[in-house]
Amino acid sequence: MKDFPSCFGENGVQVADFSSSGTNRTAQNLVTCVYQCCLRGCSRLITVTWSKNLMGQGLCVGIDDNSNQCLWKVDIKPWLFSKRKGSKSLEADSSKIDIYWDLSSAKFGSGPEPLEGFYVGVVSNRQMILLLGDMRKEAFKKTGATPVPSNAVFVAKREHVFGKKIFSTKAQFCDNGPLHDLTIECDTGGINDPCLLIRVDTKTVMQVKQLRWKFRGNHTILVDGLAVEVFWDVHSWLFCSAHGNAVFMFRSSLSAAKLWASQPLSDPHMPWSWSQRFHDSLSQCLGFSLILYAWKNE
Repeated sequence: MKDFPSCFGENGVQVADFSSSGTNRTAQNLVTCVYQCCLRGCSRLITVTWSKNLMGQGLCVGIDDNSNQCLWKVDIKPWLFSKRKGSKSLEADSSKIDIYWDLSSAKFGSGPEPLEGFYVGVVSNRQMILLLGDMRKEAFKKTGATPVPSNAVFVAKREHVFGKKIFSTKAQFCDNGPLHDLTIECDTGGINDPCLLIRVDTKTVMQVKQLRWKFRGNHTILVDGLAVEVFWDVHSWLFCSAHGNAVFMFRSSLSAAKLWASQPLSDPHMPWSWSQRFHDSLSQCLGFSLILYAWKNE
């Protein structure tokens, strides 16, 4: 399943294939973030994927051009993650690019992303193209980069979430926007008329009844004064294997609805092209995207 730029497709991070096994589904715990940045005067996408499986934590960083071609990639596989700090140099766009990371003091929660005590920096020509983490002082000292804030913009995030009836995560709907508690609730087991609820900070912002007839659709909600378009596809939950996943996309740009309006949402025989929608929205700079793959635990 390829949903993000090419170098983070099937070979970007080595994790177990989707399976009916509960253990393997847990192994698919990963979060991918996409940042738009400027490299030698050209717009580029930096993709950072954090993974967590039975082997430990993993990190993958890559750069794609606007045609989604991978220019550069560093893959720190989980079984090598004991080396929690280091650096690597590669070339892209005829420029030397260095990535530095230090996760030796990183603290993790239940997910694969570190919460604090770390940095990941991407440097080109002594400029900090992208800097993640709270150890900014240490990052600039180690990299020798000019202490000027990065101009990278957080444009998209993909996450795998797990649950039985309730699926929860933290979400922001624009770059540097406030962090919200996002909850999706849907009980499809043994219910004739299942209902879908979406809450932001405990407030119900969307409700879909008669879900067996409305298993795919879109609706606009308001968050932080922004119109956020919500797309959902729960067909697999209702009509396929018990181990299928639902997909939810949150777009903080009304132009996204115009971009995808030509593709029918209600045809049960035509699954959504999530990958194409994601790439089109990124290439046209349509704002922030959050896409969630929701897996039901047994």
